[in-house]
Order: sequence, then C-alpha cells, then structure tokens
Amino acid sequence: MNIEDLVRETLSDMAGQEQPPPPSRFLRAAGGRPRRRGLALAAAAAVTVLALGSTLVVGGLSSRVAEAPIGQGTGEVVAKSVTVKEGLRLSQILERLSTATGRPVAEFRRAAADGGALGLPGYAKGALEGFAFPGTYQVSPASSPQEILAAMVARFARAAEDARLVEGARRVGRTPLEILTIASIVQAEAADRRDMPKIARVIHNRLDHTPEMRLQLDSTVLYGLNKFSVGASTKDLRSTSRYNTYARPGLPPGPIGSPGADAVEAALRPAAGPWLFFVVTDPERGVTEFAASEQEFFKLVKEREKHGSG
Repeated sequence: MNIEDLVRETLSDMAGQEQPPPPSRFLRAAGGRPRRRGLALAAAAAVTVLALGSTLVVGGLSSRVAEAPIGQGTGEVVAKSVTVKEGLRLSQILERLSTATGRPVAEFRRAAADGGALGLPGYAKGALEGFAFPGTYQVSPASSPQEILAAMVARFARAAEDARLVEGARRVGRTPLEILTIASIVQAEAADRRDMPKIARVIHNRLDHTPEMRLQLDSTVLYGLNKFSVGASTKDLRSTSRYNTYARPGLPPGPIGSPGADAVEAALRPAAGPWLFFVVTDPERGVTEFAASEQEFFKLVKEREKHGSG
C-alpha cells in the first residue's frame, strides 16, 4: 500500500467508523489498526498540512507549498484563500476552487467523481455532495484537485467525529446519510441559524408522520433541477426528479448542499415541539414562525401576506 492509499484509507476510517404548502412552500405562501493509523495520520499532514485558526492550509503530496512559509520563498507557488460558505452546492464549490487555483473546473469534477480516492465514508455511497465541509482554505495552484477535495473531506471527518454523527444518527433512528441530508435541508431553509433546531424538528416530525405527508420542500425540488431560485414554479413541482419531495415520500436520496456544524447539530438534536409547518412571516427581517396545525399555518401565511410576499 503506497502512502496515498494509506491516507485515503485512514480518512475513510476517520469519517465512517462503524460504519401545505410544505416547509419551504410554507416559507413562501474505532478499534482497528492503531499503528497503521498513527503512520497514516502523519502522512495525512501532507494533505491537510496545517490548521491556522479556522483556516486550513492545503498542500499535498504533489504540492511544493511546504518548501517555504505561505507568502514567502521562491515565488514559485502562491497560496490563495477560498471560503466555502455553508449551504453551497458541490457545483458551486468546484467553481470557486477552480477560480482560486486557476485549474479547469473539469479537473475538479473528475476528482469529485472519484469518491473512493477522497476518503469518503462508506455511507456517502461515493458521492461528494454534502461532504466538502464549509470553511476557509488556503490552496496552492500546485495542489491537485484530489488533494484539495481530500482535505475538505478530512475536515468533514473531524467535524463528524466532534458531532458524534454516527452515534447520534443511531440514537435518533436515522442513518448518518439521512442526518446529513436533513442538515443540508435545514441549512438551505433557515433564515437564521437560531431557527435551525426548530426547522429540523419540523422535518423529523413530517418524516415520522403518516406516509401521506410529504416534505414538500422547494429547496430539494430546485436542487434536483439544478436551479437557483427563491421558490419552485408550478412547472418545477411536476418534475420527475428523485429530489421532488412534493411527489415522493421521505427524504431525497442525498444532501442538497454542504451543511455547516450548526445545521448538523440541529439535525442530530432538534428542538422539542409538535410543529409540522414553518413560515418566514417577515422575509425582510428573516423572522420564521412555526405551526403544529393547518389552521395555525394559514394564520402564519396571512401574517406573511401583510409583508407583501403572499
């Protein structure tokens, strides 16, 4: 096993041990190999290099960043800072990385398609969406797309371990992928992070309700159509996409973006409450209110209409 394979295996182990209107419509109207792991963690430094506060400096096995401190040296390599915001889709992340490094976005797409080489956990099912963890990264043009994306997956692994994602998912009766999918929806739907635990509770409650109750989320519909909009159109709602939560029961097949730590925490530990609906009653101020019945929901819709967004 070469050093790169060792790093990939370790990153995978770290991330996956053990191995109405609707909510959004309503918005609008361990054991193992300690010795090998110790070696691989040392090698993984070649990929994730150095954490400086909230910034991760990405070098890599094919990079020459480590030859001199960032911003100094021969001038052969200039690291650039790129911030991946919470909620960005993978397609947006790859575009930003392409711009920051000057490498064609096609190279990043090819690297992203090879999930096994990035250290993704088994429950990711080979798909990178949702696992490129948000944060600020310093990337070098000399670092390969695979190295950069592997560093983002390694950062996800660290966050997943901190949140005890696998154990927490089991505690609430979901799979880790389901929790990450819920977190990505919460991230997309929340106007204020303080509302995330309540929005997560709405999603959990609707999933646990009768089979006839769909999530009915515009955010998932738009993701499935690769559209960016405030809300889905009537035509969009007729989509046959697997992400159309108006037409299909349960969760979509995977995350619809990269959730941050707050959204993951909310998905694992939703607020206690009977809510089945949420409405942004004041879009300008980002005020979201919650309802447990259709009657309450329609009152919130009228409240929203007072702000000119019926």
